[in-house]
Amino acid sequence: MLLSINQLQKINMAIDLSKLTNTKVKAAIVALQKGDAKAWFAMFAQDVALYDDGNQMQFNNFFKKALGREWFTSIDKVENSGLDVYGNFHSSQWGDFNTYFKFKVNKEGKINRLDIGQEG
Repeated sequence: MLLSINQLQKINMAIDLSKLTNTKVKAAIVALQKGDAKAWFAMFAQDVALYDDGNQMQFNNFFKKALGREWFTSIDKVENSGLDVYGNFHSSQWGDFNTYFKFKVNKEGKINRLDIGQEG
């Protein structure tokens, strides 16, 4: 059964975001959960670096494919002043797994590095 965008957004936003204490990270995760490309890309510096399990990836291409198809299903722990997020994750391509998103924010307040990968 295919779900509508509104149904997907309700499911994706049903997770507890209260553990997200860093406002930039929280805004980015909310945009990811909603599949909101405009809000997601606005959070990041032009020269953002993306690493997936340690391998450098092209940020824009990666997330143009992922947004709306990948999201957290739970936020289990947050560390490093709210910049490191760990939880369960769903990918339409890869299934469900534990993941981490580790954000770095530049002095202008934009996210300039994101490390993602499978945890455990």
